[in-house]
Amino acid sequence: MHASFPVDVDLALVGGGGAASLVLAALDRHGVSGLRVAVVDPVHKRGQDRTWAFWGLPGDDLDPLLSASWSQVDVVTAAGRRVLTLNPLRYAMLRSAPVYDRAAEAERRLDAVRISVPAGDLHDDGQRVTVRDPDGRDLVRAGWVLDSRPRRPKRPGRTSWLQHFRGWWLAADRPTFDRQRAVLMDFRTPQPERGVSFGYVLPVDDRFALVEYTEFGPELLDDAGYDRALRGYADLLGLDLTALRVREVEDGVIPMTDGPFESRPSPRVVRLGTAGGATRPSTGFTFSAMLRQADQVAQALAAGRPPVPAPAYPGRHLWMDAVALRALDRGHVGGVEFFERLFDRNPPERVLRFLDGVTSPAEDLAVMRSSPLLPMTGAVLGDAAGRLRARLRR
Repeated sequence: MHASFPVDVDLALVGGGGAASLVLAALDRHGVSGLRVAVVDPVHKRGQDRTWAFWGLPGDDLDPLLSASWSQVDVVTAAGRRVLTLNPLRYAMLRSAPVYDRAAEAERRLDAVRISVPAGDLHDDGQRVTVRDPDGRDLVRAGWVLDSRPRRPKRPGRTSWLQHFRGWWLAADRPTFDRQRAVLMDFRTPQPERGVSFGYVLPVDDRFALVEYTEFGPELLDDAGYDRALRGYADLLGLDLTALRVREVEDGVIPMTDGPFESRPSPRVVRLGTAGGATRPSTGFTFSAMLRQADQVAQALAAGRPPVPAPAYPGRHLWMDAVALRALDRGHVGGVEFFERLFDRNPPERVLRFLDGVTSPAEDLAVMRSSPLLPMTGAVLGDAAGRLRARLRR
């Protein structure tokens, strides 16, 4: 807590989770100095509360923080197992504790002010932003605010799904897991009536791994449903749960929607993370875009520019995602078929780069050609009609 309010700073981070932690580390890494920084969040994040899995080129500054990484991953369907060689990329697992530790060290080096109070409204007069608490008291006056608190889309999406999951960190007393390969997607799980499900396995070593069940779809499960699905997936893997210990449990719900997120709600407020459009609508993947946002913010501030990152994904990718979500939601194409064709008809590196939003237009056309033509054409026409109706209503 700070003794005297409001605190006057150049930059305020509202929300102290993954997005803000990456920004703090990036400010330190890019040598940003002389900047007065405040972090406004009632909780100071520490320890293990989530796991991020992502792909990218090896050799970046995250390498020392990784729990594990793989140059090969498996995609499994009822028809068999496909081994994907990812070179030059690698698939990586990053747990939250080292990210929060690095952010805390960066916060100390930046001499940032931490305000352990919930943030309420933000008042932007075009010159300064006032951050208020829920009771309306002024906490901070800042030149810029980076707000990573969860937000709903600016408008409801034509399709709104969720990526929801539960994972068990399983420990064994003897070698049980294949340390050399991760399972990226295993579609042998029972498929929901509406949506797609899969399991995956991220081994830290041969005795410790994250085994997770994930669904993309419109409805959540209850606790018993997630545990039942995980037990079923463990059976598919041939794991004897009586011989394993569940060290930790991870749950999550991430929006998958073509509803637009407002990344710049006012002149000096910038939203990051899911609220700033970092979540890929067709998959729920978020981390790589958050990392890009953090780096762009820090580079801009180091150069004396406004801390406004580029859009997380190209507009054409958001359109493709809207079409894919519609096709899956309306049953034009099955989820397993959709992802199976994606990996079967494209080099693994192209698929992963596409999911990260960094492919070229030519690569995007190749990805589109791998989709079922007639069902996706119907989804394109339906999406166009839906956009027209939405514009007429507005």
